[in-house]
Amino acid sequence: MSGGVDSSVAVLLLLKKYDVTGVYMKGWSLTGCAEDDARDARRVAGALNIPFYVFNFEEEFKKSVVDYMVSGYAEGVTPNPDVMCNKEIKFGLFLEKALKLGADYIATGHYAKIVPLCGIPLSGKNCKLKIARDLNKDQTYFLWTLMRKQLKHCLFPLGEYIKPQIRALAKKYKLPTAEKPDSQGVCFVGEINVGEFLKEKLGKTPGLIKTMKGKTIGTHDGAIFYTIGQRKGIGIKGSLPGEQGKVYYVAAKDMDTNTLLVAEGKSENLFAKELIVKNINWIFGKQPKLPLKCLARIRYRQPLQQARLVDLYYNYDRKDSIKVIFDIPQRAITPGQSAVFYDKTGAMLGGGVIL
Repeated sequence: MSGGVDSSVAVLLLLKKYDVTGVYMKGWSLTGCAEDDARDARRVAGALNIPFYVFNFEEEFKKSVVDYMVSGYAEGVTPNPDVMCNKEIKFGLFLEKALKLGADYIATGHYAKIVPLCGIPLSGKNCKLKIARDLNKDQTYFLWTLMRKQLKHCLFPLGEYIKPQIRALAKKYKLPTAEKPDSQGVCFVGEINVGEFLKEKLGKTPGLIKTMKGKTIGTHDGAIFYTIGQRKGIGIKGSLPGEQGKVYYVAAKDMDTNTLLVAEGKSENLFAKELIVKNINWIFGKQPKLPLKCLARIRYRQPLQQARLVDLYYNYDRKDSIKVIFDIPQRAITPGQSAVFYDKTGAMLGGGVIL
């Protein structure tokens, strides 16, 4: 129970079939949001008359999620802390501890579905992870590190619901979190700007902002702090005459020279059809035969895209990687983010980290 409306309604739905215990996972936080969220979760547990506990994963969260994010930015990529939180904390430490305490399953407020393989009754050995009914809230993108050995102990009660239904149920049953806004951004940073948090941790290294044609149009605080495709917060100041009014996006980063390369609006420099993925996880534990036509996405909430996965036979230094070739060019392919693969039914095949 995170203290939000989604996990609150997840408990409500689970009580129809299971004996439920609520757990708040305390992670590392720069602000007081953890205490506030734990209080809200406890209030919901009281309203629904279920036992409630707090598991303290503060030290592990700091190491596995916060330090992972900071080190990723230090290397010049844009890491995804939500993926690591799911892998190491929610479906790692939490699952392990819950099973040791006698639980049969863990459940979360993720928008995702666990369904049986075709024609086979649902059980731990034949389940698969599938996109949620609410395509705008589907969170399978953040769950690509899971495998069937974990999925057999997982429940996702919200998978068949859309968000307005969840809000309506929370209001109907007068849950204390019914009107609580959805969380935004990086949870452990709170209301503080992530960029400022990183600059405090890593220090500023000013450099030049250049167009793709090499024209200097401004300065920045350090190329590591920016993400491919980013528009807001680039901070182009003191632009040369004629540059005012133009909208720029980060198109590339030259880490050797600490230079930020930007392109205007819908520039072709922001699009590419191919990428390479490393650290791949296949939900079924085995890589499917390649080449493979599938559906893929490179960011949360992106509609699924037609793609083809191919082996990198020619590159022996990248035996743990594959190439993803999209049918149409994709905007702002971002190293450090996730590429996630699905079959034509929306069942997840696996995913990896974009190089």
